[in-house]
Amino acid sequence: MNVYKNKAKKIGVEIKPSSNKNKKYDAYKDGVKQASFGAKGYMDYEKYKQRDGKEIADKKRKAYRARHKDDINIKTRDGKLTAGYLANKILW
Repeated sequence: MNVYKNKAKKIGVEIKPSSNKNKKYDAYKDGVKQASFGAKGYMDYEKYKQRDGKEIADKKRKAYRARHKDDINIKTRDGKLTAGYLANKILW
């Protein structure tokens, strides 16, 4: 989780295990919950990298970003960071 916390810190949020049983993390900015993100049961870039190596992880990252191209670039909605943006920046 340290890798994820470091990535979160770079974009100015703190992450904690999610209160939503179907999500991996909750993101907080200045103590205000922004979003729950990362579906439980699915791999992410770091997990693929550890299990299958960087080359496979890079292919998975490219496929993820192509699949989610419409939502990963939307940074905020209703004044809060979006789950798609957070997943892209922290998990992928």
